[in-house]
Amino acid sequence: MKSIGIISTTAMALLLGFGAPAIARQGQEEKPKQEEHPAKPEQKPQEKPANQPKQEPQPKQQQQHPQQPKPQPEQKQQQQHAQQQAKTQPDQQQKQQQANASKQQQQHAQQQQSKTQQDQQQKQQQANSAKQQQQHDNSQKQEQQITNHQQDQQRQSQQQQQDRSANQTQQQARSQQQQHPEQQAHVQPVHMQTQQEQQRQEGEQQGIWQQHRATSYQSEHRDWQQRGGYNGYRIPENRYNGYFGSGHSFRIYSYPVVVVGGYPRFQYGGYWFSLADSWPEYWANNWYDSDDVYIDYSGDGYYLYNRRYPRDRIAVNVYLN
Repeated sequence: MKSIGIISTTAMALLLGFGAPAIARQGQEEKPKQEEHPAKPEQKPQEKPANQPKQEPQPKQQQQHPQQPKPQPEQKQQQQHAQQQAKTQPDQQQKQQQANASKQQQQHAQQQQSKTQQDQQQKQQQANSAKQQQQHDNSQKQEQQITNHQQDQQRQSQQQQQDRSANQTQQQARSQQQQHPEQQAHVQPVHMQTQQEQQRQEGEQQGIWQQHRATSYQSEHRDWQQRGGYNGYRIPENRYNGYFGSGHSFRIYSYPVVVVGGYPRFQYGGYWFSLADSWPEYWANNWYDSDDVYIDYSGDGYYLYNRRYPRDRIAVNVYLN
């Protein structure tokens, strides 16, 4: 009876031992599977009857054998990262090549810009040098013109003095030839009468000048071609170059003036000149005494030019005596 009771107690313990792990497994299965590594199932303790020999415990590795290892996510991430790197490397190389090409283009553009600036600076320097050279040449030309003009004025002044001296000598000789021996002793009164006579002649000459003033120069003016050509005396070239042309100006009343045939006639450069045309109405009343004029040959004859009115020209005749 005692042995039967022991067997019954052992059977109850075994039933309870097997039932508790089953209840525990059912509770674990009902939990949500969120953990990466599931819990290891507990090994069911087995109660052996007292009369059975004790079983040696199984090794730990055999108890964990049912749990199969799952692939680790770190390895998967490493594989994905390696794939992304392998895919990204060509893009990076292409971007690097594009960046290098852009940098080379920028350097080339900078070199071109620097070269353009150097060319512009060189052209500007050449232009400045040419401008300075031109200014220097113009300055020398102006100085030469001034020198030539001064020389011309000196020659004209000398010629005027010579002409006046010759004219005075001729007048004195003529006066002496016309005087009687009794009148030669009274030189001073005769000289005073000559000045008065000159003033009277100048007044008469002014009236003559005004008579030949045009009322409408544009309609009354005629050049030598319109007059049929010039047929008067022609000045020799060597004499013309020394006293005539635009570089040799003078004032008419600085030289002898006479009236011949109702026309004023003046002397200059060893020749006599008379106006063949009327002078413009807009010139000054005493232009022949105040304005600088010059004689020039213009293709078809000789003309008198006034520096105050360079576009006007008056046809003149040339006389040797």
